[in-house]
Amino acid sequence: MAAIAISASPALAQRGASCHGGQSFPQFLAGLKQKAVAAGVSQGAIAQASPYLVYDQSIVNRDRGQRVFGQIFTVFAGRMASEGRRVKGQQLIKQYAGAFARAEKEYGVPPAVIAAFWALESDFGAVQGNLSTLRSLVSLAYDCRRSEMFQDETIAALKIIDRGDLTPAEMIGSWAGELGQTQFLPRHYYDYAVDYDGDGHRDMLRSAPDVIGSTAHYIATGLKWRRGEPWLQEVQAPDNLPWDQADLTVKHPRSQWAQWGVTYPNGRPLQSDALPASLLLPMGRHGPAFLAYANFDAYTEWNNSLIYATTAAYLATRIAGAPPMQKPRAAVAQLSFNEMKQLQQLLVRAGYDVGKVDGVLGQNTRSAVKAMQIKYRLPADSWPTAELLTRMGGTAAPSASAEPEPATEPRRARRDRPAAPLPQ
Repeated sequence: MAAIAISASPALAQRGASCHGGQSFPQFLAGLKQKAVAAGVSQGAIAQASPYLVYDQSIVNRDRGQRVFGQIFTVFAGRMASEGRRVKGQQLIKQYAGAFARAEKEYGVPPAVIAAFWALESDFGAVQGNLSTLRSLVSLAYDCRRSEMFQDETIAALKIIDRGDLTPAEMIGSWAGELGQTQFLPRHYYDYAVDYDGDGHRDMLRSAPDVIGSTAHYIATGLKWRRGEPWLQEVQAPDNLPWDQADLTVKHPRSQWAQWGVTYPNGRPLQSDALPASLLLPMGRHGPAFLAYANFDAYTEWNNSLIYATTAAYLATRIAGAPPMQKPRAAVAQLSFNEMKQLQQLLVRAGYDVGKVDGVLGQNTRSAVKAMQIKYRLPADSWPTAELLTRMGGTAAPSASAEPEPATEPRRARRDRPAAPLPQ
C-alpha cells in the first residue's frame, strides 16, 4: 500500500524523501520504529500498529491544499456558538454533574469552559473524524512540512496503544491525527487523558466522563488555567476611548477601563478593582467588545485563531448564563481576501513584519494596522478598513456590511496543529 500511494504522486513523495536523506517510505518507517523503541514503546505495540502505518498521499494533499476562510467574528460565532449548543452544553453539565463537579474541584476549570470546547471541537462527540489516526500521522511524518512534529505524534500514539487505552483499530479521527471528542493530538492525549469512569482505560472517543476530566486536566495543567478567575466578559466602550489601548498585548486594571467609560452592555459600571484585563475588539470599534482576562490566554493557546478563541470563550460565557452579545453598533465592513493581501503588501513595503502575506488578519498584521492608523490619525482599533487601504495607496472595492457573509465554517488550527490558521 505504501509503494502504491507514493508512486501515485512521485513529486510530492520526493518532497518527503528529500528531508530524510532520500529514504523511501519503508526505510523511513523502519527508522521511526527504532526511535519509538528507544522512546520506550514495546515491540508488541509496534507489531499491533504496523498494519496501520502506511503512507497515504491523500492526507498530505489535504494538508498542503487547505484553504483559508475569511469569516467575520459575528458570523462565525453566530454559527458555532449557537443557541442549540448553549442548551445542549447546559443539559450535558446536568447529565454528567458528578464528572463536571469532580473536574472543577480537582482542576479549577468551570463546567461551561469544558462544555464549550466540547461543542466546538466535535459537536459534543458527533463529529470526530473517520480516518485512521496512525495512517494520518505517519503520512504527515514522512512529508517534510512538519516531519519532526509528526514523528513525535506517531510515537505518542504508539505509547497510547502500549498503555492499553486504545487499540490501533479504535484510533479513528481527523485527517490531521487528532483524537477524541475534544480533538487531542496524541501527545496531549498521552500526557493529559485521565480515566474518570474507572474502567481502566483513558477513552476520549466514547466515555463522556473521560472527555470531561481529560479536557479539564489539559486546560488546567497544559494551558495554565487560573482557578476562580474570569476569562471573558462582554462590555460597551465609549466613542472617545483611546482606541490604541484596545489590544490583547495591552493590559490595564478594570478600574482604568471604568475611568475611560467602559461599562457592561446594560450600562452598569465595571468593578473598580485592580484585576488586569485587555479590551478585545475582534471587529474593530464598531463591533462587539470584550474584556479579556488572564484566562483568555488558555483559549489562544488552545487555538491560535482569534476568531475561534473568542467564539469558544464567548460560548462558555453563554453556557454559564451570560446573555447573547449585542449586535454591532454600526455596519462593519470587511476587506476582501485580495484587498487584505494588498494591504499586507503595502504594510511590508512600509517596513512592517506581517508574517506571511496570505490575506489573513493575524496578530502581526493587526499590530501593523494599528501603527499605520496612528500614523494617519485614524482610530487605532487594529481593524483594517478601505480608508486605510486607500490612504496607503491601495485600491478598495465599495464596502459591504459584514452581516450577509456566507456561513462557511472556517478550519480550526491549534498552535501545533497542521491546519491552516483561521482568520484572526
